Amino acid sequence: MNIDLDIQAARILIVDDQATNVKLLTRLLQDAGYTQVTATQNPAEVCSLHRQNDYDLILLDLQMPGMDGFAVMEGLKTNINESYLPVIVLTAQPGHKQRALEAGAKDFISKPFDLLEVKTRIRNMLEVRLLYRRLEALNSTLEQTVRERTAELRESEARYRSLTELASDWYWEQDENGEFTKVSGPVLEMLGIQVGPLVGDAPDTTDAVWDAAERQALQDHIAARRPFLDFVFHQRDGLGLVREFRVSGQPMFDQSCRFEGYRGVGVEMAMRR
Repeated sequence: MNIDLDIQAARILIVDDQATNVKLLTRLLQDAGYTQVTATQNPAEVCSLHRQNDYDLILLDLQMPGMDGFAVMEGLKTNINESYLPVIVLTAQPGHKQRALEAGAKDFISKPFDLLEVKTRIRNMLEVRLLYRRLEALNSTLEQTVRERTAELRESEARYRSLTELASDWYWEQDENGEFTKVSGPVLEMLGIQVGPLVGDAPDTTDAVWDAAERQALQDHIAARRPFLDFVFHQRDGLGLVREFRVSGQPMFDQSCRFEGYRGVGVEMAMRR
């Protein structure tokens, strides 16, 4: 974008009850290349006009009969949905400058007008205003992008969870102490374990026993925080039946690289005597 072209295309409203001031400022701005300059001598119209046109700058006289500039600024605060009040006040009273800034004006121009000062302050104000609007637009775009990416991530996680559930008998997650925090599927019934111990380290609540070498190998993977894929281990019950399981898992870490536990999937492969 060309900032100079954007500034010259800025929407400007002149508010002054004196026709001579309106004519002077309008001619000055048009000669400086501004293409969207309008004016009103009725301060009661300003809020409505701003709602309709969303001005980039309002040149506002403070001393006007019926409704002064301070009342206009209070009205503008209730009519716009943004915190930025695009107002430069026009005043011949030095004592009003501080009050105007406290009321929300962004700058002031003294009367009688110094034409170079008028052009400079307007130019500076519009540059800040347009940069502020660009920042708002970028923030809005960023927020929308974050919302879209978050929705995509959630959809992806849901799809992944669905696929893992279809492709396996159970899905599991454990914390850093080996306690099960999530279990999906008949893992408890299949393995005869309670929520708590690590995979392959279940209490022998029946006559079933695990292959000691396989269990030790799995525990070594877990202790080293290594992922494991299709790790095969066996369980034999008191009747001589051998159940074969295959499990895959990966360690989880937070943003500071602190170990948080494991998550994975498993499936029962076969049962034989």
